[in-house]
Amino acid sequence: MLLLLRHGQSELNEQGALVGRSDPPLTPLGQAQAVAAGRAIAAGCAGAGHDVRLLTSPLGRARVTAQLVADELRAAGVGVAVVIEHRLIELDYGDYDGLQPSQVPAEQWALWRADSNYRPPRGESLCALHARCEALWEELQVAARGQGLDSPDVIAVSHVSPIKAAVAWALGAGPEVAWRLQLPVASLTRIAFGRDQPALSSFGEIGHLAGVTA
Repeated sequence: MLLLLRHGQSELNEQGALVGRSDPPLTPLGQAQAVAAGRAIAAGCAGAGHDVRLLTSPLGRARVTAQLVADELRAAGVGVAVVIEHRLIELDYGDYDGLQPSQVPAEQWALWRADSNYRPPRGESLCALHARCEALWEELQVAARGQGLDSPDVIAVSHVSPIKAAVAWALGAGPEVAWRLQLPVASLTRIAFGRDQPALSSFGEIGHLAGVTA
């Protein structure tokens, strides 16, 4: 089982801006969300009898989230190894990083949504992101094959675009599906590693965030 966690709320998320390779810190609410997610993950791992791999994007907002999750896992007696995985980094928004969506020129926004090969100025296309992420998902699928574990043996702390790419991979869909998915911060998404192909088990879980405040 691959469990994907979007990092907690960052300062730019709070403002509704596009957040790519820029690296604003988590807000106090974002930190509380990460702890809550960690507790939910730990509850699902406790008693599983095996250690888990915790992969994280190299960006600070994901690494802090991952560390808070790891703290909760260890407190529950779950062995965990935290590893930085550069392929989990967010889409590069280039010149649009930090802008409000309304600040992106309308014609460019339309092109972006219509063409998965569209690359923001000095940025990265959805097709390029999906290619780098798909290689990772395939590696994890092969490594997990035959283990038959219901609890997560791989946890990946990442960002909105790579997690949407994982969903597209599990569903056999193309990069364009990203525009039809809404993924909350600090939400959980689960992908089962089947014998022959992956299967999406859940998407954007936020029940663990009920009542969470800064």
